[in-house]
Amino acid sequence: MRFQGTKDYVATEDLTIAVNAAVALERPLLVKGEPGTGKTELARQVADALGLKMIEWNIKSTTRAQQGLYEYDAVSRLRDSQLGDERVQDVRNYIKKGKLWQAFDADERLVLLIDEIDKADIEFPNDLLQELDKMEFFVYETGETIRAKQRPIVIITSNNEKELPDAFLRRCFFHYIRFPDEATMRKIVEVHHPGIKESLLTTALTQFYELRETSGLKKKPSTSEVLDWLKLLLAEDLDAEDLKRDGVNALPKLHGALLKNEQDVHLFERLAFMARSKR
Repeated sequence: MRFQGTKDYVATEDLTIAVNAAVALERPLLVKGEPGTGKTELARQVADALGLKMIEWNIKSTTRAQQGLYEYDAVSRLRDSQLGDERVQDVRNYIKKGKLWQAFDADERLVLLIDEIDKADIEFPNDLLQELDKMEFFVYETGETIRAKQRPIVIITSNNEKELPDAFLRRCFFHYIRFPDEATMRKIVEVHHPGIKESLLTTALTQFYELRETSGLKKKPSTSEVLDWLKLLLAEDLDAEDLKRDGVNALPKLHGALLKNEQDVHLFERLAFMARSKR
């Protein structure tokens, strides 16, 4: 069971090594990188490549670790007891299985994605240490221990918004997805926009990487954004000549697909003003 990438996902050699190492070690794979570099998509492609089902747990700022195990609805049980409902005799009727329980309960091995773990409270990763390490947890309401029937492949993503605890990091295999160089980006573009004209691609990628390297940029455009930009260029039937700039207008065509806040737009407007002033 080895991951080598898929026809829909360009995986670099170091990324495939990381995935296969985490699988061999039976440790969660912690993937960090800029937003839009394919961290979430990686889990889906690993599942697809290995022929496994996937369970996705999307973390929010309000998410608690307990929700991944189970939630006990005591309020509903109290209400039903007042109404004389016979369901109250079995506490299991009021326990909702979380994503980890679902993964542990599966008869076949699957991929468990814990997406954007850094959005949650700082204690969230520590609260899952034992469950992810031992692949089991205790249900106090029923007195039973839930153990994984098949150890899932756990992939955890982080946008690096906050530091994760050392104890948690020690239990993971870590990989940072570097932003693709131009050669890798060309392969990614070929997957999503096969047959794109070489002249258009060269001009577009040149402008894209120049934009990313502009000093003072608040949010650098990501892989997903350059793919959206290229989609727009193709939809508008633009070619390399249409993308040429006269040195005065610093903003690329259809820049709204690349620049996502007013500070960065104003930055390029100031650069254009400075360029005109020098003429």
